[in-house]
Amino acid sequence: MTFSFNRYTKEFRHNLSLAYPVIIGLLGHSFVQLVDNIMVGQLGTAELAAVSLGNSFFFVAMSLGIGFSTAITPLIAETDGANDVTSGRKVFIHGLILCAFLGLLLSSAVLVSKPLLYKMGQPEEVVELAYPYLEWIGISLIPLIFFQGFKQFSEGLSHTRPAMYATLLANVINVILNYFLIFGFWIFPKMGVEGAAVGSLFARCAMLVFMVLYVRFSSKFVAYVRQISFQKPKWELFRKIFKLGFPSALQMFFEVLFFTVAIWLSGFLGKNPQAANQIALNLSSITFMFAMGLGVTAMIRVGNQKGRKDIVRLREVAHSIFFLIFIFDVIFCLSFMILNNILPWIYLDGSNPLEFTNVNEVVEIASNLLIVSAFFQISDGIQAVVLGALRGLQDVNIPAWITFFSYGIFGIPISYYLGIQTDLGATGIWIGLLSGLTASALLLFIRFRYLTNKLIFN
Repeated sequence: MTFSFNRYTKEFRHNLSLAYPVIIGLLGHSFVQLVDNIMVGQLGTAELAAVSLGNSFFFVAMSLGIGFSTAITPLIAETDGANDVTSGRKVFIHGLILCAFLGLLLSSAVLVSKPLLYKMGQPEEVVELAYPYLEWIGISLIPLIFFQGFKQFSEGLSHTRPAMYATLLANVINVILNYFLIFGFWIFPKMGVEGAAVGSLFARCAMLVFMVLYVRFSSKFVAYVRQISFQKPKWELFRKIFKLGFPSALQMFFEVLFFTVAIWLSGFLGKNPQAANQIALNLSSITFMFAMGLGVTAMIRVGNQKGRKDIVRLREVAHSIFFLIFIFDVIFCLSFMILNNILPWIYLDGSNPLEFTNVNEVVEIASNLLIVSAFFQISDGIQAVVLGALRGLQDVNIPAWITFFSYGIFGIPISYYLGIQTDLGATGIWIGLLSGLTASALLLFIRFRYLTNKLIFN
């Protein structure tokens, strides 16, 4: 098993053909946040910090819902690899029921948690703006998580374009409604920060409707939807999805909570560090979508090879995807280092004399954070793709513990100490993020090598 670059680069075309629609779709989600941040940022730094604080609650809940839904993809991919349509249809139906239930549950949890905003030591001006924003964005979890059920099913069958189309449609709707509702236009009221959340809600509803109609009427899915009928749920299948989905949800929860803690910690430093944190976080999330897309590709292709019981081929495919994300992330690393002083200005209006001091402080802090972000591009990308490969192997329990250790035991204490107890401030918080992501990448890769060696040689 000698090393050869050609052995891995020959897989790039297939990997990218699967990944690019997922990446575009995920970038669409990030673009929704980007548009929100840019438009809201024109109102002031307090408004931008409010979006950051509101989204911190939303993302924690969303991570649990999306994490659960990812269990659908490897199970569908395995049935597809084994040409078992009947089992795939059952996974699809039970996955949708689970996603609908989770959407309602998580949305309710976010709405109930709104009063916590006033008890977290955050700037009062920011909390007042974040409260109504969180209400609307919390309701949007219902269509978003239900959409995920259709998305994961489609991707499990290697059809990654439908979700991309849905997300592009949502982006068009979101941009138009944001402009109308944030600033007030024609018959629409000027709603400010709250308007951004209302626009996101309607965009996510449109995304769900598109995906339902696509799956229902596309010939690609006819074998799965033509014989659907109301039957008694199979609890053993629910348990199987839950057994795979719960640890996956915890993995995503720990990572999102890691970044959410960074938002809260930056809030202790003031509204300007919190706004700067939001800028750096939004830019980093855009590049992270490439890793997420390739992570889905790893989950699909590893799941297919698992269904075919070809472990040698499985590892070769996985390594080709690891190599591909490494190349992407080196490019992102260099880009952030070169453009760190320019990118923050995308979000802020430097012409407002009343905000001049605040804006310049935010830009200075965000520029420093982007330097740290440049260094964790590689580790963040690798850990996401390796995690996708492990989900394809349906190995989720040990990776959940790895992410808990890397972020909760290792990364968060470093962020707290360097950010709050030293003069590093927001930069110290992000050094903690770098530490946790690097630990996660190394331990998850070791886990993948251990499992595949065990399967090949035993």
